[in-house]
This record gives sequence, C-alpha cells and structure tokens, in this order.
Amino acid sequence: MAQDIKKMFENYTPEPVQLSKGHESRFASKLDKAFSESISEEKNTSMPWLKIAAVALVLVTVSFFGYQQLSKVDSKINSDPNNSVVENNTENVENVNKPKLTLADISPDLKKVEEYYMTGINVQLASLKINEENRDLVNGYMQRLAELDKEYTSLNIELNKVGPSETTVTALIDNLKMRLDLLFKLKNKLKELKTQNNEEFKAIQT
Repeated sequence: MAQDIKKMFENYTPEPVQLSKGHESRFASKLDKAFSESISEEKNTSMPWLKIAAVALVLVTVSFFGYQQLSKVDSKINSDPNNSVVENNTENVENVNKPKLTLADISPDLKKVEEYYMTGINVQLASLKINEENRDLVNGYMQRLAELDKEYTSLNIELNKVGPSETTVTALIDNLKMRLDLLFKLKNKLKELKTQNNEEFKAIQT
C-alpha cells in the first residue's frame, strides 16, 4: 500500500493555480492592515510596561541618592566629637539636678548654720516614736516636711545656676529653720497627744 501511494505521488503533476483578478492586491491590503493592527496592539501592550519601567527607574534613582545622602549624614554625626553630648544627654540632665554648690561652700559661717539646722532636723526625726495613735498626726507633718525639702532642693539648683545671692541664701536658711521648728511643734503635739491619751485612760480606769 505504501508503494502504491509513493507511485501516486510520483505520477502526480500539480495543476497551476489560477488566482482571481485583484487577489494579490486585496491580499496585500489585508496583510498591511493585519500588520498595522499587530504593531498597534504591541504598542498598546508595551505602553504600561514602559510607564512602569520609567517609574521604577525614577524610584531606584531617588532611593539611591537618598541613601547616599543619609549615609553622609550618619557618617557626619558619627564622626562629630560633639555627638557625645547627645549620647550623654540623660547623664547631663542628672548632673544639672544634682547641686554642686551648697551653703557650706560659700563661707565657714554659713557652713556652721547649715550643720546646726541639719543636725537638729536629723536628731528630731530619729527621736520620733510612731504608733497607731499618732500615725495620722505624724504623716501630716511629714508631708509638710517633704514639701520643704523639695523647695530646698530647688533653691540649691537655683544657687548653682545663678550663683550665690542674699535672697537665695536667706531662703535656704529660712527653709532649714522652718523644718526644725516644724519638728519641734510635732514633738510638742505628740507630747500633748500622749498626755491626753493617758488622762483618758486613767478616766476609764476610775
């Protein structure tokens, strides 16, 4: 069978194809139209990608130069010897809040005055005997003492900032005096309270 087919093709002579009149021009016109549509589709398809590529190029360029600028800034900050001030900011704030100059540093007489009041305050505080009967009374005085202590710290900070002045020194001494007087008053109040409680106890016993 294969041989028969081979013989058929050997004996086959193709007849010439007759094209109709104007067929070639019509075919060429269709070909041109199809080609132009194909190019147009390629352009329309490639336009978004071209836009995306352009935007991406801009972003990459901006990012690159931005990174270079940031790197220069970081390098400048790291190489700046004054940068230690920023790094030690917390330490500097703490140092400002710690008074370096006190009354004792101004003159020997002021040192004696300060030591006299501070010793008296500490002695009175150490001698306090707190119990359930006088706790509320003591707490009230302690709150006032805490306020005076806070004011004393603020005055010391002012002393270090602006330097010694008659106003500041007088305010510091008055603060110490008020604290010691307040503790003397507390001690007297505690004595009165104790005496009152003893009398009430005796009255109950009788």
